[in-house]
Amino acid sequence: MFILIAAKMFTTGRIVFASLFVIAFILLMYFSYKKDAKNNKKHYQNGALYVAIAIAVVIALLFLSKLLTK
Repeated sequence: MFILIAAKMFTTGRIVFASLFVIAFILLMYFSYKKDAKNNKKHYQNGALYVAIAIAVVIALLFLSKLLTK
């Protein structure tokens, strides 16, 4: 039944438009990232390390809260 509904919703033109939109969006994101990569290295040194530490602390706090509420 879902296939019948999807066949009515997605015409050939809509599928082509969606495909072109996704390709254009990915290309624009890629070129934007390449453009900003130089600035990111200068301004966000060790940023991934801080994010990893924050995630580890949050997970540790979740386990600690689960342990204390038992």
